Amino acid sequence: MSSVLYDVPGPRAIVRNRILGVLTILVVLVIFGFVLWRFWVTGQFSAEKWYAFTFTRIWEQFGLATLRTLAAFIVAAIGAIILGFVLAIGRLSDHTWLRVPVTLVIEVFRAIPVLVLMILLYYGLPVIGIRMPSYWAVVIALVVYNGSVLAEVIRAGVESLPRGQREAGFAIGLRKAGVMRMILLPQAIRAMMPVIISQLVVTLKDTALGFIITYPELLYFARLLGSNAVLGSPLIPAALVAGAIYVTLCLALSYTAYVVERRLRRSPKLATGPAAPATDTEVLVAQQSLTRIEKGDAGGT
Repeated sequence: MSSVLYDVPGPRAIVRNRILGVLTILVVLVIFGFVLWRFWVTGQFSAEKWYAFTFTRIWEQFGLATLRTLAAFIVAAIGAIILGFVLAIGRLSDHTWLRVPVTLVIEVFRAIPVLVLMILLYYGLPVIGIRMPSYWAVVIALVVYNGSVLAEVIRAGVESLPRGQREAGFAIGLRKAGVMRMILLPQAIRAMMPVIISQLVVTLKDTALGFIITYPELLYFARLLGSNAVLGSPLIPAALVAGAIYVTLCLALSYTAYVVERRLRRSPKLATGPAAPATDTEVLVAQQSLTRIEKGDAGGT
């Protein structure tokens, strides 16, 4: 057996790869066990450290913090997708006066870290007399950064399509806007869906940076709870609970993306099944057309 992408491993290579895989799993388990052991030795699993989580009020506050995280993520995700499409279309424009400024905007905002954008919006704007709530500072920073990244993702998806797709659209009388909207973008979105979802997961996790500008999201409350000396300063338990909530949200988002991708594959508009076999009449017409073309070529020569 052979592969176009790589050499298929032989019996020795398969055994070696399995041994390396087992060793890797053992190393990970040892490190994980060592961390759990240190937690146990330092009393992180003691009843005193988890005493705060026996109160219903604490779980209510965790729920409110999770809702604030989702509120920032949902608005930022929608805004980033819209901005990504707008910037991608501008980036693909044939007009230099539009393509160059859009390209400059994309490259600038992709290079600036999200945290720097949040700090500039929340602490920098008041210097010039503009005050912005921490929520909007988080959302706008996430929209600008992730929208710029998604613009490059969409552009790469469009440019990766065969050139014949675009030419076929022009051949049937569509303008560039119609070709982009009805032919190129649907295929690019379908091809780039895993990358788009991965970027949205990054957007969800980047909402945690909002605690630096005092936005009361999940990490902010976990840090606030962990520094409460009255409740025993349960920093590690609070971080574990917050981490479990983040993992649950990311898994839910990934599952949603999986469902969306399956529905896109089943969509009749996007289905590209095998072509139906030609009938005898179609074959006869094709042969007659080929004969006429060959006679015309012979006559011309």
